[in-house]
Amino acid sequence: TYSVKKRILDLLAASILLIIFLPFWIIVPLLIVFDSGWPIFFSHRRVGKNGKEFDLFKFRSMVQNADEILHSKNHELLDKFKNNDWKIAAKDDPRLHTEYIKYPGETGEIRASLARPKGDEKLPGVIVIHENRGLNPHLEDVARRVALEGFLAIAPDALSPLGGTPGDADEARNMIGKLDNEKTTKNFVAAVKYLKTHPQSTGKVGVMGFCWGGGMSNQVAVNSPDLNAAVPFYGRQPNLEDVPKIKATLLIHYAGMDERINEGIPAYEAALKAASVDYKIYMYEGAAHAFFNDTNPDRYNKEAAQLAWERTITFLKEKLKT
Repeated sequence: TYSVKKRILDLLAASILLIIFLPFWIIVPLLIVFDSGWPIFFSHRRVGKNGKEFDLFKFRSMVQNADEILHSKNHELLDKFKNNDWKIAAKDDPRLHTEYIKYPGETGEIRASLARPKGDEKLPGVIVIHENRGLNPHLEDVARRVALEGFLAIAPDALSPLGGTPGDADEARNMIGKLDNEKTTKNFVAAVKYLKTHPQSTGKVGVMGFCWGGGMSNQVAVNSPDLNAAVPFYGRQPNLEDVPKIKATLLIHYAGMDERINEGIPAYEAALKAASVDYKIYMYEGAAHAFFNDTNPDRYNKEAAQLAWERTITFLKEKLKT
C-alpha cells in the first residue's frame, strides 16, 4: 500500500512540475523565433565593462542557423550568415534618433547616415568614414556606436556621386577606384562644415575612418582647418609636404601585420614632429589590416579592436567635449 501511495505521489509531483515548466519551454523558443519583443529577451542592454550593445537578433539567428552553418561547406551560406543583420548598436535602438540625410558637397548632394542620442542637447560631431567597400551596414553600425557615446555622428557615402553604394561589396570596391580623389576629399571636408553648423552641434568636429577611410581621415585633417580631432585606422599617410597644414589633434591606429601601410610610418611621424602636430600613434602587434571590422572574421582581432575603440572614445571625448 505504501509503495502504491508513494508512486501516486511521485506521479502527481511530476505532473505538477510538468504543468509549471512546460509553457516555459514552449514560449521561449517561440519568442526567439518570432521576436515577440518581450523585453526580458529583446531589450537592448549594456553588457560588459565596455558598455557594448548586443542585439539579441544575433542570438536568435544563431539558434535558427547554427547547425546548418556549422556543417556546411557552402561559402555562399557562410557569407550570408556572416553578413546577417548583426549589429552591436541596433538600428532601432530606442535611445537613438537615426535618419538618412543629404548635405552639399563638391560633387553635389552627399547621402549620409546620421545617428545621435534622442533629445535636444547640443553635441560634438563625428564623421565616420567607411572602408573601400562603401557605406555598408557595418559602418552605419559604427556610427550608431559613436552616437551612443554622446556624439552627433554621420557616415557619408563616398559613392554618392556614382549613385551610392551597391549591395555587392566587390562592385563597391571597383567604384571606389573610379572616384576623383580631390573631389572626394572635398566632399568629406564639406561634412565637417555640415556638422560644425548643424543646429544640434557644439561646433566641435572630429573624424574617424578605416582602411580607405583611414587615409581619407588623414586627408580631411590636411584640408580642413576647422577639424578638431582625427582618428585614422590603418590609413594611408598624406603627402609629407601637406603635414604642416594639419591643425587637428591626431590619434593614429596601426596594425602590426600591415607592412604596406606601415612602411610610411617613420616618415609621417618625422613630418608630424617637425610640424609640431599634436599626435599619438598606437601599434597593435599581431593584428592585421582591418582588425576593427567585426564582420570580417579573417581580419577581426577582438582584443585590438576593443582596445582601439576604448582609446578612440576617450580621445574624442577629451578633444571634443572639453
